[in-house]
Amino acid sequence: MMVMQNAAQKAARGLLRDFNEVEMLQVSVKGPGDFVSQADFRAEATIRAELEKARPGYAFLMEESGHSGSENWSWRWIVDPLDGTTNFLHGIPHWAISIALQKRHENGEVEIVSGLVYNPVANEMFWAEKGIGAFLNERRLRVSARRDMYQAVFATGIPFAVSSAQKRQSFVNTVQSLMPHIAGLRRFGSAALDLAWVAAGRYEGFWEMGLKPWDVAAGIILVREAGGHVSDLQGDPLNDIGMSVDTVAANAGLFSKIREIVLENTPKKS
Repeated sequence: MMVMQNAAQKAARGLLRDFNEVEMLQVSVKGPGDFVSQADFRAEATIRAELEKARPGYAFLMEESGHSGSENWSWRWIVDPLDGTTNFLHGIPHWAISIALQKRHENGEVEIVSGLVYNPVANEMFWAEKGIGAFLNERRLRVSARRDMYQAVFATGIPFAVSSAQKRQSFVNTVQSLMPHIAGLRRFGSAALDLAWVAAGRYEGFWEMGLKPWDVAAGIILVREAGGHVSDLQGDPLNDIGMSVDTVAANAGLFSKIREIVLENTPKKS
């Protein structure tokens, strides 16, 4: 874990400098609502260099540079150097570095064994290791104890410009089904932090469709080690995550309820 924390903190120093001068950044657009800045690439290069130095031979799956290393990897880093890029580029102090480590066992099974989500602006380091627990800096985390939907606050991501009409309508249907029964709904713009906040008990749950593995890998183990549940809509535990990840997370008391509502309002994939 110290290797991951050191890499995140080193990358964070550059990101914080860029964040304080965000109007000076040269920004390229790779799609509506999905921006890439110089900050992303610099942070990713820093994290990669630190992780490679400490653990040579491990494979990588990174947001900007994709997959590298052996196809038959036993260990793989999954890295998002800047989750919440749109927030970052608008001067909104809600973004994070996300790093997770996957292990492939001899029988071919894959699992996430550690992860961190670091918000440098707030100096909040969420981290977890399998069997050890989830923590915020040095404080042990537990998911929320609320069991009633009317007390629950859920987080999600809202479909934007490039989303299909079907995905937008599915989201609207899910929100309409949830709103009469819950205390609130939040959209803060960073799936990694949303999952970390579920682990911390700030939210009762989270859902979002079509995420990337680097958005959720660290958050998955954070929620699990804090006593919560995470899966796709069918209940798959998301250990060997693909390139499009439907994600539902919540505390034990509300997980099946939120998963059922999202599933009912999401068309089956053909």
